[in-house]
Amino acid sequence: MPSARAVSAGAHSMLRNRVYTALGLAGLTLATIFLAPLWLFGLIFGIAASIGAYEWAAFAGWTETKQRLQYVGALLALGIVGMTQAEYWPQFIVSVGVLWLLGFVSILLHPKFSWIYRKPWFVAVLGWVLMLCAWLCLVTLFQQEHGRWWLLWLFVLTTATDVGAFFAGRAFGQHALAAKVSPAKTREGAAGGVTLVLLICAGGLVFAGAVDFYTAIGLTLVMSLISILGDLFESLLKRVSGVKDSGDILPGHGGVLDRIDSIVAVLPFLVWSIA
Repeated sequence: MPSARAVSAGAHSMLRNRVYTALGLAGLTLATIFLAPLWLFGLIFGIAASIGAYEWAAFAGWTETKQRLQYVGALLALGIVGMTQAEYWPQFIVSVGVLWLLGFVSILLHPKFSWIYRKPWFVAVLGWVLMLCAWLCLVTLFQQEHGRWWLLWLFVLTTATDVGAFFAGRAFGQHALAAKVSPAKTREGAAGGVTLVLLICAGGLVFAGAVDFYTAIGLTLVMSLISILGDLFESLLKRVSGVKDSGDILPGHGGVLDRIDSIVAVLPFLVWSIA
């Protein structure tokens, strides 16, 4: 049995790796948002979506590399077609928002309706739809007036929600947020994440004069809650599929999907709110 000192050292090492990875990702994200032209922006986040899709394929039971690459190839083909059909993006984004709402309901009702996530074809199609929508939403936001600042706000919001929940959960967590889906996540952690986001993101919107005070509070609160639900939805898929980790490409964080699950969930709602 590991000693308390060994466990503590392991926890500190994981936290250090988590921080270093987060800083690296933050730097890459900032450079992409503010320095990249549209084509490079779309390419970089298209790669991120492709890696996320590669990891998602495991939820559908596709664990072989060839199967996963074929799954990613299908996503890229759909993305190329989607990029030529911009006039249908608004309807598609709204439809995916409704799909996300149904997914959030399934979290609350788990395991009553979770049998649907055991259908490989359903999970595969769901992954294509959600990843493609996220990709199109990012490109849509990038082209909006002040869109780059909204993108920055989005990444800060999801990061702050995660960071606040992580530390508040470790310090005060006692009551499970969704015990049947992810016992490690706590209500206290979620409250800490939302509190941090309200201080940073709502305050930022008011300071920048982007929206009025009450709109800033409402928008930030709703998007932070969606961020938490997006994270729980991935946990639900892991539990139903028996997949422990979506990947291990990011030290201290796991897979790319573990970092973008909340972003993928928030994007259609944010685009609908401000575009």
